Amino acid sequence: MNNAAAVFNTSTLIVSQKAKLIEINNQYTVSNDQGHVLATVNQVGQSKAKKVLRLVSNLDQYMTHKLEIADTNGEVLMRLTRPRKIIKSTIIVADANDNEIGRIVQENMIGKIHFAMEVNGQKVGSIRAESWLAWDFRIEDASGNEIARIDKTWAGALKEMFTTADNYAVSIKTTIEQPLLSLVVAAALSVDTALKQDSN
Repeated sequence: MNNAAAVFNTSTLIVSQKAKLIEINNQYTVSNDQGHVLATVNQVGQSKAKKVLRLVSNLDQYMTHKLEIADTNGEVLMRLTRPRKIIKSTIIVADANDNEIGRIVQENMIGKIHFAMEVNGQKVGSIRAESWLAWDFRIEDASGNEIARIDKTWAGALKEMFTTADNYAVSIKTTIEQPLLSLVVAAALSVDTALKQDSN
């Protein structure tokens, strides 16, 4: 199985933010539950002026953010764009050729944050925070069945990684067909940059 397929065929993904002295470019590694790196997530397309604004202000949520998910050979698997937001935000999920797969759309402003996953304007699933802090997410299909989870705590073989705040686990609980699977993986890999910021 190649790394591209592995990202979409692994039941547990461990997402680890790379520690940097000053957080300007968001960067992550994605591993399986044995610690083998499957992909990286990198923020791209930032100008020098934008980096300065991120450093000296709290304007992150009002800026456009672009992420690239690439396999270990550097081949882009998906591109995620979160346009600048005024009130509610949207994440546009595209393939490596910039063809839109679907969107993750914020649905509320008050209470536990939740998002719709849409394909061609039709809701195919949802992402629901389970607390006001919005660090644990339940991912559901269109019928409301839980199909995946995003958690800050995990009892697997790499449990010691979860002593830091920059790691979380994505557990896919059932077989998910495309394009919903791509949206689930995209949501899981963008939770810190795109989803968590919107819960603040």
